[in-house]
This record gives sequence, structure tokens and C-alpha cells, in this order.
Amino acid sequence: MIALLALIAGIVLGLILRPELPVGLAPYLPVVVVAALDVVLEGIRDRLEGVYHEGELLVAFLANSLLAVFVVWLGDRLGAQDLSIGVIIVFGVRMFQSLAAIRRYFFRE
Repeated sequence: MIALLALIAGIVLGLILRPELPVGLAPYLPVVVVAALDVVLEGIRDRLEGVYHEGELLVAFLANSLLAVFVVWLGDRLGAQDLSIGVIIVFGVRMFQSLAAIRRYFFRE
């Protein structure tokens, strides 16, 4: 729940402050945001299932974000800019799977 509130607070602050992102980092922002959303939903799912660990959530966030950025960076270096779309699709599928598990949890109770 704290992660979800922090996410909402971050979105609101971003809309109010409108921070500037350096042009060189622009390709990486979407994949990091999607990776973060995936970890938030996975954390909510884990909390509901009783297997939540804060350390694991932090490691998952860092690992997912770094892997996503690395894949996009590698795709840019290899001339395959579409790799960012693949990363977003993979994390999107994972988000829908977590959301389905959360939904099943509430209807099971």
C-alpha cells in the first residue's frame, strides 16, 4: 500500500513540478516507469498472498530497471530501437498477470 501511495505522490509531484529530462535519457524513461509499475503490482500481489519481503521488492525494482535500461541501451548500440517496445510488452504482460492474481485474490475471499 505504501508503494502505491508513493507512486501516486510521485505522479502528482511530476505533474506539478514538470521536471526536465535530458534528451539522452529520454529513451530509457518509459521502460523504467513500466518496470517500476510491474514491481509495484507484484509487491501488492505478494502482500496479499502473504509472501511480501521489502528487500526482495527493492532488489526486484533495481534489477528490472537496470535490465530494462540495459536492453534498450544494447538495442540502440546494435541499431535495433524496437527492443524498447519488446521490454514494454514483456513488463506489460507481467503487470496484467499480477493484476489478474490480485483480482482473483479479492474474488476468492
